Amino acid sequence: MKYGIVLFPGSNCDRDSYHAVKNVMGEDAHMIWYEETHIDSYDCIILPGGFSYGDYLRAGAIAKFSPVMKQIIDFAKDGGLLIGICNGFQILLETGLLPGAMLQNRSVHFICKQVYIKCENNNTPFTNQIKKNEILQIPIAHMEGNYYCDDSSYRALEEKNQVIFRYCDQQGNVSDDSNPNGARGNIAGICNEQKNIFGMMPHPERAMEKILGSMDGKKIFQSIQSAVK
Repeated sequence: MKYGIVLFPGSNCDRDSYHAVKNVMGEDAHMIWYEETHIDSYDCIILPGGFSYGDYLRAGAIAKFSPVMKQIIDFAKDGGLLIGICNGFQILLETGLLPGAMLQNRSVHFICKQVYIKCENNNTPFTNQIKKNEILQIPIAHMEGNYYCDDSSYRALEEKNQVIFRYCDQQGNVSDDSNPNGARGNIAGICNEQKNIFGMMPHPERAMEKILGSMDGKKIFQSIQSAVK
């Protein structure tokens, strides 16, 4: 399969994502420059983590105006698989491809650590190789990861099974103590109604090999691989 990885000014996880899909998963991977106005036929596009445009104004707020984003939005609206990781998730929210917004962490500090997340929905192209309620250990690294949405949006996410991952403890308990950033409902990742657009704050591309402390992120890319093939 063929991955496209978008490179914005300030991205810093593009190479991590490239390594994950190219060298670990053995798939075809290409970098997509933010000024591109035409994109090739990809099976999945990744909006990687980092600090696009220095996170000026708000994280992801300027990146949504990049020339390539019109093509990315059309790709996703046509059913293409699109995953936004950390800053990529923030960009998906800013473009309106996913509902809600990101606030600063309730600690008002940058957080970089390993966390546990529970799979709430394994019936998606991004989680089909993960068991429902399975616990994954994947790192986070963000300042604005406190997911927020209004009451009606939250009810819709719940009713339509769009909450994919929630922060939890090692035993799978979802509580305020296991919530690293204050995200509503401990939400760590959501998808759209059609299940082809997925955003998550934890970094699966940084949990692909044993030397990194966890290989749990590989299951997300194995799921994408399974959905495409």
